[in-house]
Amino acid sequence: MPEGDVVWRTAQRLHRALAGREVLSCDLRWPRLATADLSGRRVLEVVSAGKHLLTRLGATGGEPALTLHSHLRMGGSWYVERTGSTGCGRRSASGVRAVLTTDEWTAVGHELGVLDLVPTAAEAGLVGHLGPDLLGPGWDAAEARRRLLAVPQRHLGEALLDQRVLAGVGTFYMAEACFLAGVSPWTPVGELPSPDRLLTLLHRLLHANKDRTGQVTTGDLRRGRQNFVHARSGLPCLRCGGTVRVAVIGRAPQDRTAFYCPHCQPGPAPTDDGRAQQPLGATRRSRPDRAHAPRRHPGVMWRGPR
Repeated sequence: MPEGDVVWRTAQRLHRALAGREVLSCDLRWPRLATADLSGRRVLEVVSAGKHLLTRLGATGGEPALTLHSHLRMGGSWYVERTGSTGCGRRSASGVRAVLTTDEWTAVGHELGVLDLVPTAAEAGLVGHLGPDLLGPGWDAAEARRRLLAVPQRHLGEALLDQRVLAGVGTFYMAEACFLAGVSPWTPVGELPSPDRLLTLLHRLLHANKDRTGQVTTGDLRRGRQNFVHARSGLPCLRCGGTVRVAVIGRAPQDRTAFYCPHCQPGPAPTDDGRAQQPLGATRRSRPDRAHAPRRHPGVMWRGPR
């Protein structure tokens, strides 16, 4: 699933293509939205809220301003191409969920995981539960700290993945931040030595990656060396040379996988049975390795203004 930096970048590019333009035609291929028509409305802005995308459209004909809310989930993308170009034929593909056409640019939502249309005044019903957005203009470190430490016995990795605590963190940034902070993802948050340092680290990591394709936490752009532990189970740790491992964190059905280095991140790992783990892609027998092979999420496929 794309993390906050990918969704932020998608929102920025959609905004550059659509903001200030009138929607000439609209096709929402979502059961409860099939009859909705946004034609004649002007796109005011496209913004991100954690992992959510909000396309805000102005009022028209006495009807209130509306927000088209989308979530990419695991495989969603937005395509942006010149209106009338051959590429816009993707709208006829079975995976298309939304098409917004303006005079110059057409945005096509493909394989979107969520699509809603609500009055802009009611946006809170969709995203009001989110914690402080690491890439939002109103980032509140104090509130983020309060939410993080609200349940002292909760595992750190599980808390970081909870969008009600922090908006925008997924398994990649959870694993990399825990590594850089030198703590196990299974550490109870009440025992975290420096919550403020960890939050500052996460804030810095997402901001450092939001303007580029590909996520780098090591400072090394060479393939296979961009990050310390995520998706590197069975491989040597880039810092100590020990073996990076992966284990499940959280409770089903919200359980996820956490990559970590036992030497660099001492502490509990209650779901790790200690058996040898091969590098991702080397075997199909291990559930974490099979289900969470590394994938670069495009977010938005772009042929529009940059």
